[in-house]
Amino acid sequence: MPVDWDWWTVDFGDAHAGAVGVLVGGSEPGPVYFDVGSGPDVPSTTHWSAYDGRARRPRAEALRAVCACGWRGPAQYPLHWNTIGDQPLYDADVDLTGPLADWTAHLSVVRDNAVPLPEPLTALLARTAEQLTATAADSPLAALRAAGMLERIATLVGREAAGALRDDDTSAQTLATALGTTRSKAQIMLLTAQDG
Repeated sequence: MPVDWDWWTVDFGDAHAGAVGVLVGGSEPGPVYFDVGSGPDVPSTTHWSAYDGRARRPRAEALRAVCACGWRGPAQYPLHWNTIGDQPLYDADVDLTGPLADWTAHLSVVRDNAVPLPEPLTALLARTAEQLTATAADSPLAALRAAGMLERIATLVGREAAGALRDDDTSAQTLATALGTTRSKAQIMLLTAQDG
């Protein structure tokens, strides 16, 4: 089921993108479809604000944090429809700090289990990101050229690192945990680096 992700980090990319999930009758409902008349394409969404009971859509009973990796936050945050009334959820003053805090705590666990980066490399990556962002504003072509150079550097270093891991008997799950990603993304990352 496609999910409309609300949160994303550079550290983990789309492997740990987060969103506000909804519960209807104690479980996650399928996507909401929008009737736009006839045609082969029927738009749909899983964004939490669409589950407001309007136009025959399901009405969310509670919210919780969800992650692209499959993790679901254990805490449920009930929606108070007596306060929300008949207004659309996107217009209501719904507090999303609970789901965001739960997803952030999940990322902390992922980060703690991932292989740590050396501090000088972490600082260098942060400075590089800042400099590239500033360069993109001042000189977009120079930033694009730098992004291409970084991509080529990453490909070369990735190939070398993947080669070093090729003969290692490390399990796919161990690799995924160390890289802070999912099993399938870890395997794709290794195969792409080895073939690159």
